[in-house]
This record gives sequence, C-alpha cells and structure tokens, in this order.
Amino acid sequence: MIQIMMSKIAVIMDFDTENILYDKDANSRIYPASMSKLMTLYVLFEEISSGNVNMDTEFLVSEKAWRKGGSKMFVEIDSYVKVKDLLKGIIVQSGNDASVALAEYVGGTERDFVDLMNAYAGSLNMNNTIFQNSTGLPAENHFSSAKDLAKLTSHLITKFPEIYSYYKEKQFTFNEIKQLNRNKLLWRDDSSDGVKTGHTKAAGYCLVGSAKRGDMRLITVVAGSDSDNNRFMASQRLLEYGFRFFA
Repeated sequence: MIQIMMSKIAVIMDFDTENILYDKDANSRIYPASMSKLMTLYVLFEEISSGNVNMDTEFLVSEKAWRKGGSKMFVEIDSYVKVKDLLKGIIVQSGNDASVALAEYVGGTERDFVDLMNAYAGSLNMNNTIFQNSTGLPAENHFSSAKDLAKLTSHLITKFPEIYSYYKEKQFTFNEIKQLNRNKLLWRDDSSDGVKTGHTKAAGYCLVGSAKRGDMRLITVVAGSDSDNNRFMASQRLLEYGFRFFA
C-alpha cells in the first residue's frame, strides 16, 4: 500500500464513479483554507449557468474587499472588475480580495453569500462541511473534509467543464502584476489540469488536484502537509499510485 508520509490526510477519488481508491482519514474534519474557494466559484458558476451573470458582468470592489488580507489579486477600491477577471484572480492568484468582491455582488453581503455556499454544500451531500466565509481564512466552525472537497471537485468538473478549463491556466496578469498559479502540479505533470491550493498555519499545506490520462480522471486531496513542496510530492505519489494500480 502506498505510503503518504508527507500529508496527514489524503484521498484518491475516481472521477467517473466517485469511488474512493485511497483513504487516509478522508472523513476527518480539516481547515480547508483556500480550498474553500472551490465552493465560492461553484456558486459563481451556478450564477453564470443560470444566466444571472456572464463573463463580462462587472462587480464593484468595496473597501472591505480591497482591505482583505492574505493572498491578493490586487483589485482597486471602488473599481469595477469583470467576472472573467475575478474568476482568474481567484483560480490563479487565490485572491481573497476577489473572493469577497464576488461574494458581495452575488449575495448582497458576504454573510448571505456564505449561506448560498452552505446550501450548495448540503445539496451535494457534503455532510462534513460548514463555511463561514468566502475566502477560507481562519474562522471558528469553518471546516470540511478531504472526501467532501473531492466530491465538490467532481461535481464542479461534471457540471461546468468549459469553465473548469480555467483551472489549468498557469499565470494571470492583472493591474500589470503577473502572478503564477500556485498549483505546481501544472508544471510537474502534463496530465494535471487543476485544482486548488490552500495554506494557513492551522491547516498546513493543502492541495486539491486533478489529472486525466486517457479516459481516466483522478481527483486527489492532501491536507496537513508540513511544507509547500511536500504537498505536491504527496499529490504526485497519489496520482501515480491511482493511475498505476486502478482501471
């Protein structure tokens, strides 16, 4: 059996069947950090799919969004930013400022947007997940599990395949600031096409990954790694194990 010593929690899910191929405490509660933004964008994708917004819709950046700490897209206060730019700013740059701007436009307030996040989590049977904000920044009673995040990713890819393609973009420049995608698997594995990193002191280094080889797609989640490099090493080992030993 594979040994993933560089991550406290890990899971491999087969995309087509949602069967769990490897489980290391996959149902344990974790701090999802910026992996929470998968649900932030799931809500946005639903809004796009329903016709409520489109890629050229412009969202106003509030002072709250502009001041939000952590990773940034570097939007400017009181500016209007197109959905397609906010989307890339969240996927590539993990922008907390972009996440709040999105949440406030779609939900009216970030709190009301979070209610949408939790409603969708319930509809997807993510029974071990509660969100308290749109960014994944530390908050009391904000948690998920590796299995729930893999399930969310599976639904995201299934329901929004065209928009999901943004997750494999390696860089994005906004306001003349170029930032690289934090998911190093995009450079290390040609079959990888997503998905989302996360890191806080409490969460450790985390990653939701996805790769497709031939007709088989695998989704992996690692959480609690002790370094940036180890989360990618653990994810690579999971993918190699899954593609080698399962069909």
